[in-house]
Amino acid sequence: MDEESKQASTSTINILRIVEMIPHRYPFLLVDRVDDVVEGESAVGVKNVTINEPFFQGHFPNRPVMPGVLIVEAMAQTAAVLVVDSLGKDAEGKLVYFMTIENARFRRPVEPGDQLRLSCTKVRQRANVWKFSGVATVGDKVVAEATYSAMIMDE
Repeated sequence: MDEESKQASTSTINILRIVEMIPHRYPFLLVDRVDDVVEGESAVGVKNVTINEPFFQGHFPNRPVMPGVLIVEAMAQTAAVLVVDSLGKDAEGKLVYFMTIENARFRRPVEPGDQLRLSCTKVRQRANVWKFSGVATVGDKVVAEATYSAMIMDE
C-alpha cells in the first residue's frame, strides 16, 4: 500500500463497531475506541480508566492501579481490531490468541481517571500470525510497552 492510500484509510472505530469485530465483552473488553487506523499497519486504542473497573476492588484497593497484564491485553485488543479491520468482514468475531509477549516494560502506574492511549504498529504478518509493537501512554508519558504476536483462529 502506498503512502497516499495509507493516509486515505485512516479512520476511527467506535465501541459499537468494536463489539462486532472482536468477541471480548465486559468485564474483559478493555478498549473503548480505536483511532488513527491505517489498514494493515497501525492503530491507536483508547481506554478510559474508571474507578468502576472490577479489577480495582482487589488490585491495591487503597491505591488502585491497573494491572500491567491488562494494559498489555488492551494493546492486544487494539491489535485485534486492526487485524479484523484489515482482513474484512470474514474475520469478524474470530478469536485472536496470544503467542508471545516480549520485552514488556511497565514504566508508570495507570490509575482511575487516566486515559490510556494504546499505539500498536504491525511489525510483520505471515499467514494468520501477526506481530506488533505496542506503546501505552497517559498524556505524554509512556506507561508500558511490549512486542507481542498473536494468531487469528477459526472457531
